[in-house]
Amino acid sequence: MRIVVKVGTSTLTHTSGRINIRRTEKLCKILSDVKNAGHELILVSSGAIGMGVGKLNMKSKPEDMPTKQAAAAIGQCELMYLYDKLFREYNHIVAQMLITGLDFSNEESHKNFQSTLNRLLELNVIPIINENDTIATQEISVGDNDTMGAIVAENANADLLIILSDIDGLYTGNPHTDPDAVLIHYVDKIDDTILSYAGDAVSGLGTGGMATKLKAAQMVNALGSHMCIVNGQKENSILNALDNEGTWFNGASGTNMNARRHWIAYRTKPRGTIIVDAGCRKAIVDKHVSLLPTGIKDVEGRFLEGQVVDIKDEELNTIAKGVVNYASDEIRLIKGHQSSEIDEILHRHDYDEVVHANNMVVLEER
Repeated sequence: MRIVVKVGTSTLTHTSGRINIRRTEKLCKILSDVKNAGHELILVSSGAIGMGVGKLNMKSKPEDMPTKQAAAAIGQCELMYLYDKLFREYNHIVAQMLITGLDFSNEESHKNFQSTLNRLLELNVIPIINENDTIATQEISVGDNDTMGAIVAENANADLLIILSDIDGLYTGNPHTDPDAVLIHYVDKIDDTILSYAGDAVSGLGTGGMATKLKAAQMVNALGSHMCIVNGQKENSILNALDNEGTWFNGASGTNMNARRHWIAYRTKPRGTIIVDAGCRKAIVDKHVSLLPTGIKDVEGRFLEGQVVDIKDEELNTIAKGVVNYASDEIRLIKGHQSSEIDEILHRHDYDEVVHANNMVVLEER
């Protein structure tokens, strides 16, 4: 089985930001044993900023971007030194891969990442992957390694993503503050009720909360892979996950979304917005049809042909994402018109559709 394990800052460090040596040693020992059992293993690791904070003797995580990036640069050295030392004790070789969101949105970089990752696995190496926080300004401010874990699982065609958290799994409320919160052991489908349990709890040193973990589960389930959230602060947490403890998200219930739609849905940043009327909204949501110019009410932002945009209704609810066949300035000219009028307006008529159904993902399906 090919397994991706995501470990967060709260698992690797004490609240002071200093490395939790005992827990990290135990983690590497168990991961080595899992690999010895014949599984392929990929580790997605947070902790660079947190370890940098500890190394610099800071009292808390910095707020300004330059200091975050400096802490990441310092902490990344510490993190990889520690992993190399601990895994070497069990005769396993590790390799570092630092990536950003751009590496997945750029086709050439994306292919290079997949090729390198697959070759490392063929060489019996444990890839250790993290965001390149020293340069990925936007990723530091809004990114998280739960989503990174899901993207890596997709690119690796992993069977299972294990997310190590600071709680036992998904609860019906925040277990830190709600004594009546109940642990959910199995999620067959992620619906609005499940999403409502996410809350907004975030640990002091990391950037992820339960909401990002549910997003990760949606991503991997959509491709038919399983995901498990388990408490990384407990002994044998990964072995517990393999014994079906924690919260399991059933990949067999996924939509088996093809790679193209998965890329549109989860790995692209919308460059603008197209607002559609009520009739168009109903047709897209109910029938999954292409977006024609006649149903467009307004266009927001500036974008080029071939870029991804949000499609929203008149109440500004996002109903879909899709790849446009025309640039924003062209769509402003043809909005509200019939497709047969496009040539007269633009003096070209490459497509009848502004967004073809094959290049659109209806978000309400998730």
